[in-house]
Amino acid sequence: MRQILPGTIAAHGMALGRARLVQPSRYSVDTRPLGDDEIEQEIELLHRALETARRELRELRGKLHGTLAREVNEFIDAHSLLLDDEELLRGLDDMVRIGHYRPGAALIKQRDRLSAVFEAMDDPYLRSRKEDVEQVINRVISALQRQTSPEERKLAARVGEILIADSIAPAEMAQLAGSGLLGVIGSSGSVYSHSAILARSLGLPMLVGTRDALSEIHDDDLVLLDAERGEAVVHPTAQDLAHYRAWQRGALIEGRRLAKLANAPTRTRDGIEISLYANAETAADVATARARGADGVGLYRTEFLFLKHKGLPSEDEQFIAYRDLVMGMGGLPVTIRTLDLGADKADAAGLVVRGEDNPALGVRGVRLSLRYPAVFSTQIRAILRAACYGPVRVLVPMVTQPDEMIAVRTLFKLARQELERENIDLPEILPLGAMIEVPAAAINVRALLAYCDFLSIGTNDLAQYVLAADRGNDALENIYNPLQPAFLRLLSHVISSGRRARKPVSLCGEIAGDVNFTALLLVLGLNEFSMHPGQILQVRDRLATLDRAHLRSHATQLLRAFTHEEAEAMLAEITGNHGGRSGSILGTGNLE
Repeated sequence: MRQILPGTIAAHGMALGRARLVQPSRYSVDTRPLGDDEIEQEIELLHRALETARRELRELRGKLHGTLAREVNEFIDAHSLLLDDEELLRGLDDMVRIGHYRPGAALIKQRDRLSAVFEAMDDPYLRSRKEDVEQVINRVISALQRQTSPEERKLAARVGEILIADSIAPAEMAQLAGSGLLGVIGSSGSVYSHSAILARSLGLPMLVGTRDALSEIHDDDLVLLDAERGEAVVHPTAQDLAHYRAWQRGALIEGRRLAKLANAPTRTRDGIEISLYANAETAADVATARARGADGVGLYRTEFLFLKHKGLPSEDEQFIAYRDLVMGMGGLPVTIRTLDLGADKADAAGLVVRGEDNPALGVRGVRLSLRYPAVFSTQIRAILRAACYGPVRVLVPMVTQPDEMIAVRTLFKLARQELERENIDLPEILPLGAMIEVPAAAINVRALLAYCDFLSIGTNDLAQYVLAADRGNDALENIYNPLQPAFLRLLSHVISSGRRARKPVSLCGEIAGDVNFTALLLVLGLNEFSMHPGQILQVRDRLATLDRAHLRSHATQLLRAFTHEEAEAMLAEITGNHGGRSGSILGTGNLE
């Protein structure tokens, strides 16, 4: 019998497939106590399962390339670190040897114990790490069961299937996407979660908050995932299938129409030129940016060179990567962000501080770079050498105060002097800018502008810090909303301060590539957007429908909003959208 299950759209699209339920908490395990003669054999099985889980993550990391690698590798690294955590491993061994637990039972007990510890933490970022622990241990349990029951592999890649789960790790989603996964329905989750962001980058339709999905949908049920209306249709009728086919035809036509915009100018309806840059880190990203008509690279992430290394990349390795990037853009400007490790991005060389109480507020970004001046200077030398091959700007992440920019400028000056003594060609000028993602930097931006040639707003972290809300925590969705008045006023302050100082301001966070926020950013006065290269055509198309002068005339009105609901209603009114919620704003486009 046909059944409709409502959900929240996390990634637009539609898919028709067979349901595949993933309920890792329901793994069946043997809870009988171990006999003394079984302990060593079971320890061996446990260690083998742990190694299988490590190997799977290594293999997955090796298969990922380009933007997909950027989206997923930080989570693979975090999961790999957990699998090598001495406390976790020692606890498991003790439970088997001393407590006589069988490996599966020990893993579940450890999972539940650690989840409770994280759940009880006051810090929202650390509390959200509970999901990482659960996903890692569930992977080991799955590996353990596959040793004896290969047919029970829970997350095997199945062509033509829609995943039904409470939540799914980004690494698992990437693994399944490469094998034909059609879409995802989550019984919980947030439209701002890392998995939702990845789904949008992969073009996979996704619903979250589909509360009854795991109880009402069964394996092999035919499901129509309608992430345009925000519903999952179980046992769709002929009429539902006709609607799906019509959507497919429309999507094909729309894709062809957008493709024609690749070489079109980027202008608003009233003729104002807007710059659209690409976020990139690989040659594939650069090629896509060129093909979509990007105005340049607005954010090049250099940390991938460090994350894929067991040690530190040499100056020449970095120079070649940066040079190829600059040459690949064929004379278009490139913004290279200096090393942005820390928080949930840990390198194998050991630069990142381990065991910080709150890594999101710890030694990361420029704080980490200044802690290791020799490593930072090597990167600076490589950037200076590459900047001779085309226009380059340098972006410094996680800046909090002017002293940090002064220190970075000093290191660039010293590196330039060294290279001059070595008779190496250098660029005449190299603009240096700050990434505005710390509230203190945004509030005190006028002081920073004295030491910056440009600014780039990183809205992902800035929103989390301003609102004290983890974007991946679905319980905080009413708080984590880019239309929060305090956040809008801070964005407006940064953009207007840059304009008054006659220094460029771009925005490279997730909302830059979400067409549902394009009008908002024009209202706030933004002229430079940087986004996933796959979003450029949609944003260019959206800009052509908007009158910038009209939108700017309503900036004062919008900034007087008291609540995000009020701001949302105002924006809908300003843009002529009277269809109620612009729901659109809650999880549609792709994100950084």
